[in-house]
Amino acid sequence: MLERVGVDSLQTLVDQIPAGLQLQQPLRLPAALTELELQQHLSKLAAQNVGASARACFLGGGAYDHFIPSVVDEITSRGEFYTAYTPYQAEASQGTLQAFFEFQSLIAELSGLDVANASLYDGGSGVTEAVLMAMRCTSRDGRVVILRSTNPEYVETLTTYLVNKTTEVVVVPTPAGVVDLATLEAAINDQTACVVVQQPNFFGCLEDVQTIADLAHQVGALLVQSFDPLSMGILKRPGECGADIAVAEGQVLGIPLQFGGPYLGILACRQQFVRKMPGRLIGQTVDRNGQRCFFLNLQAREQHIRRAGAMSNICTNQGLMALRATVYLSLLGPTGLREVAELSCRKAHYAADRLKLIEGCELMFRPPFFKEFVLKYRDGADVAIRKAAAANIDIGPALNRLTGLDWLSAEEKDQCLLVAVTESRTRQEIDNLVSALSANG
Repeated sequence: MLERVGVDSLQTLVDQIPAGLQLQQPLRLPAALTELELQQHLSKLAAQNVGASARACFLGGGAYDHFIPSVVDEITSRGEFYTAYTPYQAEASQGTLQAFFEFQSLIAELSGLDVANASLYDGGSGVTEAVLMAMRCTSRDGRVVILRSTNPEYVETLTTYLVNKTTEVVVVPTPAGVVDLATLEAAINDQTACVVVQQPNFFGCLEDVQTIADLAHQVGALLVQSFDPLSMGILKRPGECGADIAVAEGQVLGIPLQFGGPYLGILACRQQFVRKMPGRLIGQTVDRNGQRCFFLNLQAREQHIRRAGAMSNICTNQGLMALRATVYLSLLGPTGLREVAELSCRKAHYAADRLKLIEGCELMFRPPFFKEFVLKYRDGADVAIRKAAAANIDIGPALNRLTGLDWLSAEEKDQCLLVAVTESRTRQEIDNLVSALSANG
């Protein structure tokens, strides 16, 4: 640019400005902020407007308020992405196919498994599709074992899918927040197709996935692990813990909280099971001119193959949501993923330590947790939620809203609720929550 305008340096341009118009001292600017810090600062300023309120979200139970860089919205709102149809037609564009190939590659790396498909509907359908896939892989349909510490909505989805099959769904109780390994071992037999475990589980606790995988493999069953993608910044990947199939709810990967969806189902598996996988796979090859190109590699939908050979009736996928996850993961990279996981974990433990100091307030379970925990509030979960709401803070859900937690007494259900802390929460917001629950009345 300097060469174009005919000067040899930037200073030469500046010297042409009259001295009286030049700054005589450096600008007194505050220290630079990250995008997250800047957003938090502007939200705090906006809350000072009359009638405005800035709410802090500590809601858990499967959908979380993680920070989403603004560039995710900028890229995915472009017309060529926002209006692109899902890739199951043969005429899908190269751009669409490449985007989902990149998504598959990122999910395979994230899960530590060999191959991922081009997404499913959500975490619940992902668990069910993984179980049906395990039945096909093992040629067993007598029994499926799932831990009660799995999201209750996932358990309900699975039992609904299998209601007209002869398959026995054994739900193993987890009264200590995690499964008792002896109880689990007794529930597994040689008719078991798979064992389903969530890590971190619905209560936020960490299960012994490797040992659970060993128990399943001893009888020829597969291990299906439902995982939190962001926890992979600090926890072992499913493939490293012995999982054969990994599934996840991808909402945490750049998808905002939006009245229950649309969200994103993730599924990955080992190479040997690839032909039993539901959905579709995007492959990479070269054309007749030697140019890199992409194509629909495998399609297990009954529209494309004989119904008897179809793996699933999935007829679309969450294309735009998968694209958001791809952009988000590309922006974070390994370092950013670790930072998000560490911040969420540290802030959650800070919150738990502060809340335990309140009289009549304790953690329900003892095992280590990641970013979410069950809080037992003596005055009742509904009271805690009401107190927090009065301070513009959202917490919960209360466990009395959920089904299947039969090993909890009625009093415990009424007293317990989930609290989730992400990297988006500030120390001040956590302290405000503590103050709200400490207040009388």
